[in-house]
Amino acid sequence: MDAREQIFNQLIEDCGGGIARLASSYVRNRAEREDLVQEIWLAIWRALPAFRGESRLRTFVYRIAHNRSVTQLARRRDSHGSELLEELQDERPGPEAQLQQNRDAERLVRAVSLLPLGMRQVLTLRFEGLSYSEISEVLGISESNVAVRLNRARERLNTKLGNAV
Repeated sequence: MDAREQIFNQLIEDCGGGIARLASSYVRNRAEREDLVQEIWLAIWRALPAFRGESRLRTFVYRIAHNRSVTQLARRRDSHGSELLEELQDERPGPEAQLQQNRDAERLVRAVSLLPLGMRQVLTLRFEGLSYSEISEVLGISESNVAVRLNRARERLNTKLGNAV
């Protein structure tokens, strides 16, 4: 296994869940989300040789994921006329104790999905543990803009969820 494959496999292990969650913040349909995740990983594989180390590898990966997701969203809007929202369902059966937690999580996901794209972007990346400066690099906006968007997103979520956040 060469160095590129090792780095790629490590990225899948380290960022796989985050990339899937990022994709789900752009596309709600399961099949489209899976396609988008595959497109993102293919784009990352192709871009790895061009990585110059000017930023952290994780930031580089999330920037590619963001760009690919925005492209997908634009294609979708062009072909469908508007963004289609689908009801998110938790298909996993679980004990009653987890029911309320699942409902709360679904309420949060629904509330986040109703936010404007700019707020969803920064919130999703922040949920993935990226710093303000990393989010700034990924989205190509200033750190102060990141802070403003996060604050506005939190305010809207607090309002929508009745201060339960």
